[in-house]
Amino acid sequence: MSTLLEEGYRTAARLTREHGTTYYWGALLLPPPQRRDVHAVYALCRLADDIVDEPDKTPHPSVPAHGTPTERLDAFRAWFFAALARGTSDEPVMASVIDSVRRRGTDPECFERFFDAMALDLTHSTWPTWPALRDGYMEGSAAVIGEMMLPVLEPTSDAARDHARSLGLAFQLTNFLRDVDEDLSRGRVYLPQDELARHGAAPHLRQVTPQWRTFMAEQVTRNRTLYAHAADGLPYLPEASRRCVGTALTLYQRILDRIEAADYDVFNGRIRVPAHEKLALFGRQAAVGALRPSRWTGVRGRVDRHQQR
Repeated sequence: MSTLLEEGYRTAARLTREHGTTYYWGALLLPPPQRRDVHAVYALCRLADDIVDEPDKTPHPSVPAHGTPTERLDAFRAWFFAALARGTSDEPVMASVIDSVRRRGTDPECFERFFDAMALDLTHSTWPTWPALRDGYMEGSAAVIGEMMLPVLEPTSDAARDHARSLGLAFQLTNFLRDVDEDLSRGRVYLPQDELARHGAAPHLRQVTPQWRTFMAEQVTRNRTLYAHAADGLPYLPEASRRCVGTALTLYQRILDRIEAADYDVFNGRIRVPAHEKLALFGRQAAVGALRPSRWTGVRGRVDRHQQR
């Protein structure tokens, strides 16, 4: 591997470690070549997301530094596709991304949908319904991430695709539920407006009311259903990938547990899974080796119990 690529993959790993800890911990269970590819996909998404969410942040050298967020995102998008067409880049992180995408044969159309969704963040602050949020925004910001990661995970069947998409949706919905306060500060509400109205819930109040509790309980149930469908796809992955995805899935589900334990108070500090819990789960999965699919049937059971409440 060239010095340029080595530097790019190292930086991508650092970005993943700093901003996507669940992805980082899960990827540690993969062989190094797959691990690098996870980092590369995450880094591309992170850099594009920063243009949209943190326009005042000093950008990474691979990100255009001047212009409006729309102009910078358009320039970053054009740069990515130009580098993909050339098959390389002289910037280390972009070089690692292009190397990974071409080597894994990731469909370039995935990145068209991804950049389209990032652009929507600059024009949309609310979404009227769950189908509108899911199909209008999360299709390109979440479901497609599952599709991008799938070639890296080396599935044994094409049937894994729908489950990978569900996992992307599940991860992002958990983020939406956890980050309500942070998103409000950016002027955005990634929650279905019709369902908020039906419950009489008002996130802008930043208060846990009975109406907010019932709204959030409904969202958590939806979220767990997505995780259950994602877990059903684990048997389509080879053992290392099963351990990686299963670990990430479990850690993200624990965020939902903690949201419930906090009485749905997502307004007073970011809810996190403590590092010692992540380390303990990682240690167990690293020690046991391959996960049998039955290890994850507990995910389905927990969803069923919550739906019966």
